[in-house]
Amino acid sequence: MNLTTPRGMSRRHFLSHLATSSLMAPAAAHFLSNLNLHAAEIAKSRKACILIWLQGGAPTIDMWDLKPGSKTGGEFQPISTAGDLQISEHLPETAKVMDNLSLVRSMSTREADHERGRYYMHTAFVPNPTVVHPTFGSVVSHELGPQRADLQIPAFISIGGGSFGPGFLGMANAPFVVSGDGQIRNADMAGMDAARLRQRLQMLSVVEDSFINSNRGEMPVAHKDVYGKAVNLMTSDQMKAFKAEEETQQTRDLYGTTDFGNSLIMARRLVETGVPFVEVQFPGSWDLHSDVFNLLRDNGLPQLDKGLAGLTRDLKERGLWDDTVVVCMGEFGRTPRINQNVGRDHWARSWSVCLGGGGLTGGIAVGATNEDGTQILGKSYLPGDLWTTVAHALRIPLDTVHESKRGRPMKLAGGGTPIAELIG
Repeated sequence: MNLTTPRGMSRRHFLSHLATSSLMAPAAAHFLSNLNLHAAEIAKSRKACILIWLQGGAPTIDMWDLKPGSKTGGEFQPISTAGDLQISEHLPETAKVMDNLSLVRSMSTREADHERGRYYMHTAFVPNPTVVHPTFGSVVSHELGPQRADLQIPAFISIGGGSFGPGFLGMANAPFVVSGDGQIRNADMAGMDAARLRQRLQMLSVVEDSFINSNRGEMPVAHKDVYGKAVNLMTSDQMKAFKAEEETQQTRDLYGTTDFGNSLIMARRLVETGVPFVEVQFPGSWDLHSDVFNLLRDNGLPQLDKGLAGLTRDLKERGLWDDTVVVCMGEFGRTPRINQNVGRDHWARSWSVCLGGGGLTGGIAVGATNEDGTQILGKSYLPGDLWTTVAHALRIPLDTVHESKRGRPMKLAGGGTPIAELIG
């Protein structure tokens, strides 16, 4: 905001006179209040979250919370990091930037079924047959999207996977899904010439307006809004955010020349464009019921290591780190016990999540498990606590309450409590 002040008088000097004038006190208070609100809105308008989703449930005991010397410890050894904690030897690049990232080692979610676990970790609510809750990306879209006046594309992008839906927040906040190479899924208008596209849209508009005017509920309105965003996505200059190939080879090497690295570059470009929530699904599954150590060593961990470290470095170098929260997790962890197939099975009782950025404290481990990883020592955390911590970093008011389709009040992230060690 630019303020015009008398020549020779500084802005601070002018505001001081204005605020201390007895005649102008009410006006000054109102003015300064609006100024502070405006500054807060500007700060919030830059906030974003990138969720790295490890589909299948990654073995966090072999990544973030190793147990060397115990029967459950497995084949990997811990190494020191730039932070005040140790992680797996097969995450050496991440170790170098770990002063920016932190771990929550005491997640206890009790939902060890894939779909129920995915739902719980995405929404902060246990599945309930009477209500469909919004994935947290949809919550961020609903809260921050309307503030991005210059954003011509959806406020929630999911790369490489479908995430979960918007639930009672409506289709306007649904994830817009693209593949790992930036292609829009089911884009039946792709490749059309301008005249044909214009004709299609005019015909569609007539049909949609007819449905809307016939009072058939909110779905026609939501469909028109979502389709309009799809058109914007294909015709806007902001479409360039999906063109990771435009980055320099140096940047692409930083992330790793893999589909996962490419997806993370896209996520960073989308955040730069103004998208407040991007979910990136790691290609392939972490559901490692057999041969867990070879699969982690040869494929999963090298890709994750390069991508997560590259994203952290790139966001920092571009001045985006303090405004962007990065969360890396799956639906649960894996059993401390190693099974007969040299794998680990589903385990939601005691596991870890990695996160950082957005002003959160870096370089620490919050919570702990016992010597073999089977139990949490002290306080445990739920998905609602995790997402409330993210909401705090994104400047979303924690007392926000949404309303379900039946008029039931729904607290933000299920009424979770921010993790004190991470928010300072």
